[in-house]
Amino acid sequence: MSDTASPLPASPQTSGTAARRLVETLVMNGIDRVFCVPGESYLAVLDALGDHRDAIKVITCRHEAGAANMAEAYGKLTGKPGVCMVTRGPGATQAAIGVHTAHQDSTPMILFVGQIALTDRGRGAFQEVDYRQVFGGLAKWATEIESPERTTEIVERAFSTALQGRMGPVVVALPEDILHCDGGPAPQAPVVAAASALSDDFLAELTRLLSGAERPLLVLGGSGWTQAASDAIGQWCERHRIPLTLSFRRKDILSNDHPCYGGDLGLGCNPELMQRARDSDLIIAIGARLGENPTQGYSLFERAQIGTRLVHVHPGPEELGRVWPTRLSACADVSLAAMAISRIDPGRRWDGEASAARATYDSFSTPVTVGGRVNMSEVVKALGEALPADAIVTNGAGNFAAWLHRFYRHRACRTQLAPTSGAMGYGLPAALAAKSVHPDKVVVAVTGDGDFMMSVSEMATAAQHGLNIITLVVDNGAYGTIRMHQESHYPGRVVATDLRNPDFVALAESFGARGYRVETTEAFAPALKAAMDAGAPALIHILTDAEDIAPGRTLSGLREAARSKG
Repeated sequence: MSDTASPLPASPQTSGTAARRLVETLVMNGIDRVFCVPGESYLAVLDALGDHRDAIKVITCRHEAGAANMAEAYGKLTGKPGVCMVTRGPGATQAAIGVHTAHQDSTPMILFVGQIALTDRGRGAFQEVDYRQVFGGLAKWATEIESPERTTEIVERAFSTALQGRMGPVVVALPEDILHCDGGPAPQAPVVAAASALSDDFLAELTRLLSGAERPLLVLGGSGWTQAASDAIGQWCERHRIPLTLSFRRKDILSNDHPCYGGDLGLGCNPELMQRARDSDLIIAIGARLGENPTQGYSLFERAQIGTRLVHVHPGPEELGRVWPTRLSACADVSLAAMAISRIDPGRRWDGEASAARATYDSFSTPVTVGGRVNMSEVVKALGEALPADAIVTNGAGNFAAWLHRFYRHRACRTQLAPTSGAMGYGLPAALAAKSVHPDKVVVAVTGDGDFMMSVSEMATAAQHGLNIITLVVDNGAYGTIRMHQESHYPGRVVATDLRNPDFVALAESFGARGYRVETTEAFAPALKAAMDAGAPALIHILTDAEDIAPGRTLSGLREAARSKG
């Protein structure tokens, strides 16, 4: 494999170039993975990485979207900025999907983009793009290194920007000609991100409000959670029996086996959990933005009432009061905030509320009946029973994910990699990033047929780098989410949502992976065991019936309901 090749011959680059200062800054800041599709526009940086192969592993990807998704997943998993490198023009625009996910998901990430020479700017040169303009609305900061002697300064600022406040992506363009110039001062120390804590006055007022609440609800979400903070807030909830919920695709912040856990606020949400949120007289949201999906299209709360009962803590000041007025709010690091809140004592318990919340979750996460030969709720239950607690499960977007989110129980921090952006094609690249970071852990990508085909080329990346992930392809022969909405709005008028798929087992085997086909619920468990024992990348093709479009929903039922409305 390329990353284990024999030592390189001496580089023609002199020491201290901008390219070398860039890589030295990555090393100084603990970056141990770079995900890339190579390009001639930044060959000098690739050459500099060659001299740091003991510190940084370069993962060569097959598509820029895959590379960007891997970097985003790395950022989610480690808390360090995921680093992606792509070439100019088409390379950068194809990587934009990962930047968008990093923005929506509050993930630290840095995208380095090769760029035309400074001397050619404005001429409409080959693959010329104004990256400040293109990425200005997607990234926290989009810039270009125009003075090579400031390379270390710019890259260090990229780290600070990605990590501070509401975390997110940074895009740095690298003009080809400046990479060979003197790069200025070398980095001296790693960037230390600034983080704010809750004030004593805030904690005192929160204690007073909580002491007087009859139906409190804790909502945890966002990025930046540490294991210590998760443990502390979980123990606090258990001591005082405070019901808690997790935001959309943040189910791994706290164990789903927690006695006070009432489920997640996401798509296909438990109606009883939604009612609990509406009836709560005090909602304490830590890290969650309370955006569109967790609040069910902004319908979960009424603005006229929520301002008297919402306590909102978020690291980004721009998110406080953005949609919902608050009774009390604070701009603070989520982990520092959770640690501080876990030390307050409201002087009472809410045993009945916590028990009721847990009971509704247990009921809602019990497998349901379906009409087809494969019951995905039972498959997901079997998956959870077979995997160790620290297994990492990833997914992209599609109705297949509704089964996963409802019936899979995460039991440890940083075991879920899922795009709140709703990006299809995310699950497979995310799993590869996770396996690269944690080769000793079981990593499973749960994908749909349409979802998987958007990143199928990265199966070659798995083979090249020895990343032995397990991929489930849930195949209903349709773009299921769109088909579901299509039947609801245009019953019986199926246009563009049917799919004709390849033989996924044969496809997997062509990449050197093991392939297994599942056509009944009972066939899944032995296929999973074989995949876990394979010692190679493995794919399980699960054939499902599109009629069972989502838990508790069928296409025919949606069609009939739509027609009955006229």
